[in-house]
Amino acid sequence: MYKYETVILLNPKLDEKGIKKIKTEVEEKINQVGKVTKNEDIGIRKLAYEIQTNKEAYYLVYEYETDKDSKESVDKIEKFYKRTEEILKFITVREG
Repeated sequence: MYKYETVILLNPKLDEKGIKKIKTEVEEKINQVGKVTKNEDIGIRKLAYEIQTNKEAYYLVYEYETDKDSKESVDKIEKFYKRTEEILKFITVREG
């Protein structure tokens, strides 16, 4: 079993409906290759440096497991992140 954690930074100008839509899409994409074990909605935080002229971002944290080939699973999810305009940045790390 492979365990991962992903931190996603969303555009802070998104309304509640937009944030909910992104959260649902992210969870669906993760659940296609694994299982979400924990998600945390941190909210808006100040950034250390500007990203696309934004000084703040909306933070989401997901922990998930996958039993499939780790590289292919993570690549599939990250392609979705890259295509989603509302996602400013993301980072995925493998736990343990």
